[in-house]
Amino acid sequence: MEQTTLGIGTRLQHVQYGPGVIVGIKYATYIISFINTGIKEIDKTDTQLEEIIPENVSAEIETTSEVEKSLLKILKMWGGISENVPLGDKWIKGMMLLQPADKSLKPKEIPIEDFFHKIVMLRDRLRVLEQNINSSKTLNDEEKVNIQQYITRCYGSLTTFNVLFKNKEHWFVGEKGSKED
Repeated sequence: MEQTTLGIGTRLQHVQYGPGVIVGIKYATYIISFINTGIKEIDKTDTQLEEIIPENVSAEIETTSEVEKSLLKILKMWGGISENVPLGDKWIKGMMLLQPADKSLKPKEIPIEDFFHKIVMLRDRLRVLEQNINSSKTLNDEEKVNIQQYITRCYGSLTTFNVLFKNKEHWFVGEKGSKED
């Protein structure tokens, strides 16, 4: 591996520091954000670095704005930032009522915004799970595909809640939706 041309966003594994992502580039070093040990400056020729997923491979030094974009992308990949997903306008300040069949029991009221937030968190966690499965070194391709199929079915089960989303691009898509793409 030619380690002197790795770009910002490249995910790496370091023998001593564990998994990390390049967040900055200097002439002879990479600035790497390690999940467990924080940000470290590592020599480009360090033999303890192993490339996992290359990004932006370049011999050039990146600009500050490119670093910021890459850092935001990295944080999203590692689950540090969740996307701002708007609730459909007609549901804002609405209440969800769960009414038991037995009328002597008290119904449960839940603000739709709270319920929607939980749905979005579930979707984000499924996405992180997918990323972890795809980047796993211990699972073989067949195992990854089998687990991915279960996640796709989970998305399919959640399509009922698409009515809550303001924008169609945030919808859950199950197996039928993925075949059309």
